[in-house]
Amino acid sequence: MLHPGGRVGVSDLTNEGSTAGSSTQTPVLARLSFLDRFLPAWIVVAMILGLVLGRTVPALDDVLDAIKVGSVSLPIAVGLLLMMYPVLAKVRYSETSRVTADRKLLAASLVLNWLLAPALMFALAWLLLPDLPEYRTGLVIVGLARCIAMVLIWNELSCGDREAAAVLVAINSVFQIVAFAALGWFYLQVLPGWLGLSTTSADFSVATIALSVLVFLGIPLVAGYLTRTLGERAKGRDWYEARFLPTIGPIALYGLLFTIVMLFALQGDAITSHPLDVVRIALPLLAYFILTFAGSWFIGSRLHLGYAKTATLAFTAAGNNFELAIAVAIGTFGVTSGQALAGVVGPLIEVPVLVALVYVALWLRDRTTAEEPA
Repeated sequence: MLHPGGRVGVSDLTNEGSTAGSSTQTPVLARLSFLDRFLPAWIVVAMILGLVLGRTVPALDDVLDAIKVGSVSLPIAVGLLLMMYPVLAKVRYSETSRVTADRKLLAASLVLNWLLAPALMFALAWLLLPDLPEYRTGLVIVGLARCIAMVLIWNELSCGDREAAAVLVAINSVFQIVAFAALGWFYLQVLPGWLGLSTTSADFSVATIALSVLVFLGIPLVAGYLTRTLGERAKGRDWYEARFLPTIGPIALYGLLFTIVMLFALQGDAITSHPLDVVRIALPLLAYFILTFAGSWFIGSRLHLGYAKTATLAFTAAGNNFELAIAVAIGTFGVTSGQALAGVVGPLIEVPVLVALVYVALWLRDRTTAEEPA
């Protein structure tokens, strides 16, 4: 959908965006709507607002955390659902079969998400935080929590393959339930023991992980599927994609900004009370996001997946489920633990870095000359 002046708005992209194979000479920023063009600024403002609220309103934590969905505060849960529903309503579910038939994409995603990315976070945590075991453990937990929410926003912003993102997120969700606890045991106890390093014991609740996936993916996924199915049946695809989707599209970005405000309001005191610790935690996180994105992009390019699927592969691998990581860290080690602080610093670094990588991806898109795979 084009805005006045010919700009493409991320919040109302239709499926032309998910094919993303065509190149244009128009600068990336000129094709974005006003809201999308200054998204990094809005995110910074949302972070600052959340931190200020967390520091200046002492009782806010108790109010916001009074009602929970699983281990996540209700306001954050609402923000996540608002953020994910419009994106999942845009997916053409009838076309997901072409994604499941792409074995190269599925295999690459599984290897990156469940082998290479956790191993990279483990290595960076031990390399850069050898003297801070609590923060190190928190980072390992972050590395194991594969993204099932915000990756849909990054994929949408970068004009990645919407159907591929939906399928890969669903696969990550299943693996999260099945493999998270086992991988936590491996990276916190078994592997350090093999390497002669200190070990950390942790009990992960499979029920907590399953509930998180069910709520934050299952509800908006079902809602998105029913919306598209019933909307197309009642009004047709043209009306659904040209009229309805642009109407609900901005809700995703508003939900993102609201989620950031709420998250940093809840954890603002922990972040602002330990500035030097935040810097120490931020360094391995920054290296992790950049290296994972670059490595995934390289693999996608070598496999000739085309721009759209390469972007989806890269953001799916680079993003992390910080809501789950924070919930697990708090549930296992306590709300004031170093592990919980490491989890909170995750989105502080991830959100601006991945927004910046969206612009990198769009810049690469404009310079992509290779043909999309058939």
